Amino acid sequence: MVKHVYIHIPFCIRKCNYCSFVSGIDIKNKDIYLSALMNQINNTYKNERIKTLYIGGGTPSLLEAKDIKNIIQAFRLDNNAELTLEVNPETVEETKFYRIREIGINRISLGVQSFNDNILKNIGRNHTKKNILESIEIIKKCSFNNINIDLIYGLPNQNMDILKKDIEQSLNLEIQHLSTYGLKIEKNSFLGKNPPQNLPNDEQQADMYIELCSELTKNGFEHYEISNFAKNGYESKHNCAYWKNQNYYGFGLNASGYEGKKRYRNIANFQTYIDNPNLKAEETELTEEEILEEEIFLALRLKTGINIEEINKKFNIDFLNKYQSIIKKYTELKLLENKNNKLNLTEEGFLLSNEIMSEFLN
Repeated sequence: MVKHVYIHIPFCIRKCNYCSFVSGIDIKNKDIYLSALMNQINNTYKNERIKTLYIGGGTPSLLEAKDIKNIIQAFRLDNNAELTLEVNPETVEETKFYRIREIGINRISLGVQSFNDNILKNIGRNHTKKNILESIEIIKKCSFNNINIDLIYGLPNQNMDILKKDIEQSLNLEIQHLSTYGLKIEKNSFLGKNPPQNLPNDEQQADMYIELCSELTKNGFEHYEISNFAKNGYESKHNCAYWKNQNYYGFGLNASGYEGKKRYRNIANFQTYIDNPNLKAEETELTEEEILEEEIFLALRLKTGINIEEINKKFNIDFLNKYQSIIKKYTELKLLENKNNKLNLTEEGFLLSNEIMSEFLN
């Protein structure tokens, strides 16, 4: 039974230079897109009680409150459902956000990326540090008390001093959650086609990650997932559903979903999606071994790691025996640890997570 929903809204004022998502669609196409989106929802959703709903993009906060309300009302929501809206600072307006809070959105994820105006300009962001601070003030005034900000490290012309100022400013906001991502340049992004100068190298980016982990954990944030930090009780329930390999619906242009043993991705071409929103670009039926590998790969992203008793029962395996050599190798290197029958990456292991997790894949 599916209990989680992702909605993709592809509209943007301007596509950021690092962005490789399907976005940048002009907001003038809103009505025809939302009509197709509702068609897909009505054709697919099976009236399950939904625990988390995440509206991402793009810039979903370009929608009017009534549009967001119509999306929310398409689902039967759990009484304590987590409803997240991704927001760009330049779209925050007090009257609108009071209404967004009233209709049920209870978690805001703000795309900050940096507080340095020069860096923001270089990566194609429309907002400034002043916009960020003003938007946070409005969001809090509108009674949101579950706020995430996104930060990117490893940006062009970014150094440790700039990052430290970003961390200090983030802590001063007194928010509940931070997501931190190392810059990855995708070939179909603007930066991929126009390689930037003065990029921090791998070692410098690793030092930035270590600095973020150290400062955030010293200041009351739990490092509960490779890229995510939360005050107690404010972990992202929606993202945790991904990392726990739970099923979820994906609605909208190029959105991905996972139902039963099937992973799928929606059409990425705007006009094709409008014409047939129920058409899939990809559908893959996973084998039991593939599901096991995904379970391992995703669980190792979390600080809590893999519950060995549960994975043995779910897949009818002896996990410690099946992966004995890999576990031995990385526990001796102090990159993995097995405590209380749970296997997890250490803080040092997080730095080499992709290398370690790939060894569990067949």
